Amino acid sequence: MEVAGSTRKPFQQTEINWDKLDKTRFYVVGAGIFTGLTVALYPISVIKTRMQVATNNAANESAFSVVRGLVRNDGIPGLYRGFGTVITGAVPARIIFLTALETTKVTAFKMVEPFKLSEPVQAAIANGVAGMLASLCSQSVFVPIDIVSQRLMVQGYSGHASYNGGLDVARKVLKSEGIRGLYRGFSLSVLTYSPSSAVWWASYGSSQRFIWSKLLDNGTEHGGPAPSQGKIVSVQAAGGIIAGATASCITTPLDTIKTRLQVMGHDKRPTARQVVKQLIAEDGWTGFYRGLGPRFVSMSAWGTSMILAYEYLKRLCAVNE
Repeated sequence: MEVAGSTRKPFQQTEINWDKLDKTRFYVVGAGIFTGLTVALYPISVIKTRMQVATNNAANESAFSVVRGLVRNDGIPGLYRGFGTVITGAVPARIIFLTALETTKVTAFKMVEPFKLSEPVQAAIANGVAGMLASLCSQSVFVPIDIVSQRLMVQGYSGHASYNGGLDVARKVLKSEGIRGLYRGFSLSVLTYSPSSAVWWASYGSSQRFIWSKLLDNGTEHGGPAPSQGKIVSVQAAGGIIAGATASCITTPLDTIKTRLQVMGHDKRPTARQVVKQLIAEDGWTGFYRGLGPRFVSMSAWGTSMILAYEYLKRLCAVNE
């Protein structure tokens, strides 16, 4: 980690690059931390998914109505449908994502430095590119997990089929559609998650730089002591909230289409165009923003919690020089 009294700017003093991390500790401890976050925030994903795929009368249900229905019918476990499948695939997918993110970010920063752009713009470009490429690398694992977990989330709801666990979903999908069935909506997943990841990381990186620049304007001198942990956490949390809000508003329409494509029954197999037409017929253009509330909360809560945990993890796994 950087030492106090260096000539680096405050936001630079808070950053720990990939080459300064104990990789083994990073992966092991990180798996535990992100598992805990998934447990805490998973119910929001279940609610969002149900709202996005609801049809007919269920389409008008609020998030609170969805929660009441789940708890009434299945108790608290209903809020964790598909959780076992998600947690099984999340660890390898997260390792792929974080490795690609950190290695690409270092390279991207070096590529934009010669252009002499402002710090927020440099951060937006480098973080955005890293976030997009990391998402692309991890989608091969995320998409099948998404397919199985989302079908478990909505089973028996609004006319959707019921299953006996994640393996039963996988068997039925493979039997009826082959391996392609586990990658239904893959292109839309890439179009949804890659831009979402790019927007999220770009917003996070640039907002941090912007906030630190304002703190500098308010009297923090270059070459002074490193910022306090409280100030670092506050700036990182603010960046996470801004990033989550920005990404959720931009990418919710694609996420709604993707989710519907992935959970429709084996015998229906609608195209993306048919899903779009159905959404417009049912709710007009506002149909594309079904589940925006839960998605906004999910991305803001998950993003802020994730980035604070992630930055803490990096500090925890930094190699002292």
